Amino acid sequence: MLELYISAVITFFVVIDPPGCAPIYAGLTAGAPPLHVRAMAIRAVVVATCILVVFALFGEALLHALGIGLDAFRIAGGIMLFVIAMDMVFERRTQRREERAEKIKETPEVEDVSIFPMAMPMIAGPGSIASVMLMMSRTTGMAASLTVLAAMLSILALTLAALLAAGPIMRVLGAKIEAVITRLLGVLLAALAAQFVIDGIKAQLAA
Repeated sequence: MLELYISAVITFFVVIDPPGCAPIYAGLTAGAPPLHVRAMAIRAVVVATCILVVFALFGEALLHALGIGLDAFRIAGGIMLFVIAMDMVFERRTQRREERAEKIKETPEVEDVSIFPMAMPMIAGPGSIASVMLMMSRTTGMAASLTVLAAMLSILALTLAALLAAGPIMRVLGAKIEAVITRLLGVLLAALAAQFVIDGIKAQLAA
């Protein structure tokens, strides 16, 4: 179970990217009262957690209802994660997040950024939803499923800590160190995505 937990933690950390969410949140909440900033961070993570738990528990049933096999979802999810990884390596993902954040900041009537864009799509986005469904589909037994959920909740707790400490984190890390970390995580995610595709193809050929 420890190996599964570590694998799931790495996957969710790379996809959700708490260090990458922190600077975006810091920019979105610049000038807001500290209590408001803290409340929005908590709300964003709680909403994202609810979304991901729903897909973790009922995502497979949804696929069956739509007539989609798990092997096809593994391959599609792996390709999606690989595209995200390429964006991370070449910094296109960070650029899109920053552009989305700027659009929200330029809209004066939007004050609460906890639901959009923080909870979804930044935290509970296509990549994290695909990841939790893929990880749950690869588990057998209650203990394994709980292990994956525990890993996801651990990263969401880390994300909350990153959002709450967004300002200090940005002052300590700086843009250059953040860019290096993002690229390294992107390479790791690309390897994990390739493994998802390989597993899906192997399972389909063996069927």
